[in-house]
Amino acid sequence: MNGARWLVQALAAEGVDTLFGYPGGAIMPFYDALHGADLKHILVRHEQGAALAANGYARASGRVGVCVATSGPGASNLVTGIADAFLDSVPMVCITGQVSTALMGTDAFQELDVFGMTMPIVKHSFLPRTVDELPEMVREAFRIARSGRPGPVLIDLPKDVQIGDAAHLPEHVPAPVDTTPAPSKPALHAALALIAQAQKPVVYGGGGIALGEAMDAFRAFVEGAQIPTVLTLKGLGALPAAHPLNLGMLGMHGTRAANLAVQESDLLIVVGARFDDRATGKLAEFAPHARVVHMDLDAAEIGKLRYADAAVKGDIATALSELTAACAAHLHGRNGNARRGWRDLCRQRAREYAARYDAPTETVYAPKLLKRLSELAPDAIVSCDVGQHQMWVAQHWRFNDPRAHLTSGGLGTMGFGLPGAIGAQLSLPDADVICVSGDGSFLMNVQELATVARYRLPIKIVLLDNQALGMVRQWQELFFERRYSEVDLSDNPDFGALAAAFGVPALHVDAQADVEDALAELLAIRGPALLHVAIDQAANVWPLVPPNRNNAQMMYAPHESTPEHSPTETRHAIPA
Repeated sequence: MNGARWLVQALAAEGVDTLFGYPGGAIMPFYDALHGADLKHILVRHEQGAALAANGYARASGRVGVCVATSGPGASNLVTGIADAFLDSVPMVCITGQVSTALMGTDAFQELDVFGMTMPIVKHSFLPRTVDELPEMVREAFRIARSGRPGPVLIDLPKDVQIGDAAHLPEHVPAPVDTTPAPSKPALHAALALIAQAQKPVVYGGGGIALGEAMDAFRAFVEGAQIPTVLTLKGLGALPAAHPLNLGMLGMHGTRAANLAVQESDLLIVVGARFDDRATGKLAEFAPHARVVHMDLDAAEIGKLRYADAAVKGDIATALSELTAACAAHLHGRNGNARRGWRDLCRQRAREYAARYDAPTETVYAPKLLKRLSELAPDAIVSCDVGQHQMWVAQHWRFNDPRAHLTSGGLGTMGFGLPGAIGAQLSLPDADVICVSGDGSFLMNVQELATVARYRLPIKIVLLDNQALGMVRQWQELFFERRYSEVDLSDNPDFGALAAAFGVPALHVDAQADVEDALAELLAIRGPALLHVAIDQAANVWPLVPPNRNNAQMMYAPHESTPEHSPTETRHAIPA
């Protein structure tokens, strides 16, 4: 029983069933200990794939994702996936090999200070110097990853600690997760007073709803209070897409109904959101008439970017539950008529500004394809890459569960989609998992097709190919006078042949008339499959809030007329 074998048993005791990694010299004793163990190790083809797969595993399941790499380049290749987890509050434990303690600081082969490198992007780091430190470190690593606002934790494991005698170490017992504090009564009373006074309230829900296991309480609150609701990118699904109070996503590529409601509101009830710049637009002009009730587990987020008139710190589910009955009592109070008029206006805008899918085009219209796919696979988990397709998924997929929408929000990591889907499929083997990617993002971790093929994971990949870095090209078109710099991907490989080379069958569609059959054929394939979708390079994501503009100052597609309902909403012509 050496340190590595003890660690393998400790991981099993923590409930770990699957880990993602790639072996190498400094982590070899751990891989020797894995031989014959019950843990399922998934051999990825690049360490970034391991970190992002563990990331997807954790996002889809809510359990701690675990990834493993060797020292030096193995550890540094994990960094992007660790940073992604940190910015999106994803619970992970990342184990890296390290040179023996006697060699640390000597520039030994494959030695890097991964402890120092990752310090800004983890909740905590551990570097044991002896075997005796392992029990407490492992307990703390998983407790910290799970507790409070989740996040990644690093264990940097020297080789001599892995091979040290651990026969005397006790059997591992996991530490309990920290109890989430309840919000204070004065904070709840202050929130209730503001809600009772408001005539144009808006609920602004974010990723903390899912992280706090508060989805049921959130839905009950919205239903009870009958308040129009907007959601962030990571909050999508917290309220069903078809719910009459759901105005959609707010922010840079949010819906008109959502952005106008927020800008005209007199109260924002912020639930598990952090006033991210992509949601607020020009912060100084964001919701200029609104007071703020801010509910969040992480006290550091409250008041960080916007003053909270009522700061409700603590468990979100508890706060929402305690407010629900009290809010319902005010539905027919002194502001009842005003609120009914406000709800009616918000719903009218949602109907009038709803996305249309009847554009007369022979080429594939990506929003229509994604909407149709969401109808054909309503319970699927979607792992999305970053770019125009990411925003189209957010706008047009009908999400009913936030854990079904895996997307790199805070870091915007191209290459997330495929390894994220691998992690999701392994965490929920019976789920339908769909990876939506773009031609730029897909090639960043295309090697993980080998992982998909090896483990016969039935992931369906929808690859939207416009032969360009689409979002960068769109910004260069709109804001850089069409000076297109390094966005041309017209020399892309034959993606169908590429997938086939990995043993993954591929389909192709380039005409709108063939989309229905192509989607049906894709979903009918029992194992993994790729659908290559050729789309128009000139297609843009609309609407769009330009830089240094408030959310009411949206740009629209050139053929769209200027909305008439708000004097604050302005038309921005596309530069010639």
